[in-house]
Amino acid sequence: MDAAASKQAEQPTSGDAGEGDGQVEGGQAEGGRMALTPRQARRVRVVLASVMMAAMAVLLVVRLATRHSVLVVGVYGAALILCGIVIELARNGRTRLGTWLLGVGLAAAIATDWLLLP
Repeated sequence: MDAAASKQAEQPTSGDAGEGDGQVEGGQAEGGRMALTPRQARRVRVVLASVMMAAMAVLLVVRLATRHSVLVVGVYGAALILCGIVIELARNGRTRLGTWLLGVGLAAAIATDWLLLP
């Protein structure tokens, strides 16, 4: 009984540091680079979406200065809303979904601007 108890005491429990916060042993991922904790990943996605939101706002102002179209407001307004959705997804821990939405959505907005707007 004592041997089994000592083996169990050596094994990490769910309350040990490093297990619940997404860190890999030694702080490195499989590829040899530093792994991000879930909190860091969320912060990175929020900052990225915020920067992209600011960029879309600047593009909206520039496009409205050159073209006075409701379609311009619609395309870039949808991109701004998408950035806000991604920020909320990242705050709630859905960082991968948010990253895909941000990439695909902003690429679609730029493609729509390039293809459809006069």
